Amino acid sequence: MSVMKRSGRCMCGAVSYKIEGDPVVTAQCHCEECRRLSGTGHTVGAMFRADQVIISGKLGEYVYTSANGSQVTKAFCSGCGSPIYGRNTKAPDHMTLPLGSMDNADDLEIQVVIFDRDKPHWDALPETAAVFDTQPDWKPEKV
Repeated sequence: MSVMKRSGRCMCGAVSYKIEGDPVVTAQCHCEECRRLSGTGHTVGAMFRADQVIISGKLGEYVYTSANGSQVTKAFCSGCGSPIYGRNTKAPDHMTLPLGSMDNADDLEIQVVIFDRDKPHWDALPETAAVFDTQPDWKPEKV
């Protein structure tokens, strides 16, 4: 059986990574910290053992103490600011990489949703929303 190989990169391409093997878990998180750091209603990340991941390029880091008291490091491309990984002192031998930065994450499924109690009401696709397959020639009066 072959080992799954994944790759990913930041928006500008200055930081890239390679991963060998499957993630420990794939999770969607709605905690306030993830929402503020991502600027969205949630993050989706796959946690891997750190020894599965090789990163190339110049990273910046933001370190903070989480609500549960652990030290969290968020690494990002120092050029474009794209998030690359997160590490937590409660799981020091692991790192979580955002699925949106991966070149090949189509086979991954969200296994757990955490901090669902903090999920904002607007972070759901309403049945009445206009949905487009690509960027439309959108103007407010056309909706």
